[in-house]
Amino acid sequence: MRCERVYFFAHPEQELREVEWLHYGRYLHERMQGKPAQYITHRQEFYGREFRVTPDVLIPRPETELLVEAVLQRRSGARLIVDVGTGSGAVAVTLALETGACVVACDISRAALAVASGNAERLGARIGFVASDLLSSFGDGCVDVVVSNPPYVAEVDRDSLQPEVRDWEPGLALFAGPAGLDIYTRLVPEAFRVLRPGGLLALEIGFGQADAVSALASGWSDLEVLPDLAGIPRVIVCEKP
Repeated sequence: MRCERVYFFAHPEQELREVEWLHYGRYLHERMQGKPAQYITHRQEFYGREFRVTPDVLIPRPETELLVEAVLQRRSGARLIVDVGTGSGAVAVTLALETGACVVACDISRAALAVASGNAERLGARIGFVASDLLSSFGDGCVDVVVSNPPYVAEVDRDSLQPEVRDWEPGLALFAGPAGLDIYTRLVPEAFRVLRPGGLLALEIGFGQADAVSALASGWSDLEVLPDLAGIPRVIVCEKP
């Protein structure tokens, strides 16, 4: 119908036209096959803004807003922020609009970068985009904040995921080796290299990974583990000495 939900409730007497029934039937069939509703509507809200999503990117989750909050609380005045594995660009766009900082978003997937670039343009965020395997494209000691919601699902947990996640969201953005720690093992030392002294690293983590990721950052200072609304450790923040 191409209208807001409030219109639907305000006009219960309106009947669907034939073309609308046809579209609805197709969308319903896709949903019955397990396709996430966000990939059907191509929409997902994050931090009060609507982002376009496709099967090339993960669907932004509400708990990832805690990652944004952690950066805003610790480094709202940062000059240069790098979002590693940007996906839809939800974190990068939000931080750019909330802080006014120079934000660079990187991803190994060029298809994901295309989605993120479109979101930045639609929402008016000025962001640089770099096709990069983690932080390999960045120089030493030049970044104020490294933020990332990386792949962290263990391969052994593949079969236990919801079918909507396992069968439809991109595996490249989900899985990270036998224990789900492969990306953290590479990203933490790379972040140490590119950050300025006192720079901030903020990472989203998976269930039960707080101790292992904290151990990887044992040489950092002011390390803190932040729980989500369910009390599950969700974000780790630490600073380069």
